[in-house]
Amino acid sequence: MDRGPVSAGAADPASVSSLFNSLSPSYNRLNDAFSLGLHRLWKRRAVAWLAPAPGQRVIDLCCGTGDLALVIAAKLRPGGEVIGIDAAEGPLALAARRSAAMPWLPVRWQCGDALATGLPTAAADAAVMAYGLRNLSDAGLGLREMHRLLRPGGRAAVLDFSHLRPDQLPPGLPRWQAAATAGLQRQMLRRVVVPLSGWAGLSDHYAYLEPSIARFPSPHDLERLAVDSGFRHVRHRPLAGG
Repeated sequence: MDRGPVSAGAADPASVSSLFNSLSPSYNRLNDAFSLGLHRLWKRRAVAWLAPAPGQRVIDLCCGTGDLALVIAAKLRPGGEVIGIDAAEGPLALAARRSAAMPWLPVRWQCGDALATGLPTAAADAAVMAYGLRNLSDAGLGLREMHRLLRPGGRAAVLDFSHLRPDQLPPGLPRWQAAATAGLQRQMLRRVVVPLSGWAGLSDHYAYLEPSIARFPSPHDLERLAVDSGFRHVRHRPLAGG
């Protein structure tokens, strides 16, 4: 998404922070298991679309344990910086330990609200959010805060799970493909993700995924929400078969 001229299904913020504080010790291992490591490929794809360059400042909202921030930071030297922001202290502490082992990377961490970061307007060349927009209390406010943080011409990348409703299919996508994708997603969540997380004693934590995806805006609605938030050029790019 490109920032244009300066110009909403909700999660409970306290519950989300508590959830990710509990998950942080196992979060990376479980993501690797659930996605067969593909989540790392998807994150690198998002970074490639964002195209960070040396000397730029990039803000990683809902940065979690720092996967994206660390990849981006390696591309900003010399003179650039990543600011990783998350409302949960557990994942941030893990991110800080990871970056401490790579002190040459220009990254700093901040505990804060992605809806109100407190950073100056037009503070960044780019912004990214991976698997965080769905967990905000207001997706529209989250996009507006991303837009506010960007300098004119800045770019944002949002990576998340989604769903396709039959009445909102992208042009050229057959109904059967949307139905098959939605069915596969449900089966993966119910038969793989939740049972596997149960082995780590976290099945109740991961049971939130299906309802959170169901209430998340469809790709079409998300594009419209981004335009309403001020972004000028908006594009949805499906991964993993949609």
